[in-house]
Amino acid sequence: MPEASLFSVFLVGLLGGTHCVGMCGGLVSALSFKLPGSRAQLPYHGAASAGRIVSYMAAGCIAGALGAGTLAFRHFLPVEEILYLVANGMLILLGLYLANLWRVLVHLERAGGMLWRRLQPLMGRFVPIASWPQAFAAGLVWGWLPCGLVYSVLVSALASGSPWRGALLMGAFGLGTAPNLLAMGVFARELGRLVRNAKVRLGAGLLIAGFGALGLFRLARLWFG
Repeated sequence: MPEASLFSVFLVGLLGGTHCVGMCGGLVSALSFKLPGSRAQLPYHGAASAGRIVSYMAAGCIAGALGAGTLAFRHFLPVEEILYLVANGMLILLGLYLANLWRVLVHLERAGGMLWRRLQPLMGRFVPIASWPQAFAAGLVWGWLPCGLVYSVLVSALASGSPWRGALLMGAFGLGTAPNLLAMGVFARELGRLVRNAKVRLGAGLLIAGFGALGLFRLARLWFG
């Protein structure tokens, strides 16, 4: 069964930067405000992003393990095909969400908010940030911020049916999101204008939806070809 490649989820993270900056921009700005004023900010933002990616990989490992458990039923149900169908369907929904054409994933983010409300107070333990370890720890908490983009890729990690593969997929996705968020930490005003551009959001969203449509086309060829 074909599955999401590391490069494709990296591109999803990169193209989804229009959403990342909007979703996490306030948090990045807050971290910037708390950073030691006389020191270079980029290493601290890098440490925070590293922590965030570690949390993504942990979530991907859990999702992959759950997917591996579901494969025990492959003799009774077409589990791999169902997971692949759901993963690519989520990519289409994600693309439409990023393009501001259909906001259905907002409901998924609201559901994730219940976990975030429990974790958010932990962030206060690591700010004001005075060291790289503190920035990394803040990033570990940041990685659990409810995000439709993250949840969509987690479905691909689930469909991978492997803990290590799920972790790698989420790691590649996290690396894709890093450039936008690192740039947000240093060039917040300039980047903010770019990602608010309706044409940029539309183009990025439709391209991601295209990844999902291509996946469904491949699945259809397996079923009917």
